Amino acid sequence: MADPRIIDVTLDERTILWRSADIEQERRIAIFDLIEGNHFAPQRAHDDGYAGPYKVALSVEEGRLAIQIKRDNDTPLETLVLALGRFRRPIRDYFAICDSYYQAIKQSTPQQIETIDMARRGIHNDAADLLKERLAGKIEIDFDTARRLFTLICVLHIRA
Repeated sequence: MADPRIIDVTLDERTILWRSADIEQERRIAIFDLIEGNHFAPQRAHDDGYAGPYKVALSVEEGRLAIQIKRDNDTPLETLVLALGRFRRPIRDYFAICDSYYQAIKQSTPQQIETIDMARRGIHNDAADLLKERLAGKIEIDFDTARRLFTLICVLHIRA
């Protein structure tokens, strides 16, 4: 019986040199929300018909995202490698707007915070659409899953 969802996600902590309390909170929320509700359906058929649930490990090496997909019993299924060149700008823009957002929370009016938050969501939504597009034909994901995965991709890009 098909169960196309992620039940566990891990990040390669070796690639994360530093993260603030705000970023750590974003990571925890993204993982929690991802596990609570997602659609994740790798398109490669397996001989035994396995169709989920999945455990996923994300890492970045040499500018590429590696998505390691395992069965619920930790048996590896496949690793997808995705070039991240087209994500450089959205990641950079997302970090910049998040910095502005965290600063605004401390010292700006509610209207200013809302304006920055709308811009942040716009960048996040565009990046989620790009991720869905890049995974098309490899992994079928819904929009909310793409947004949460993009957040985790950003966390993997934090450098000291």
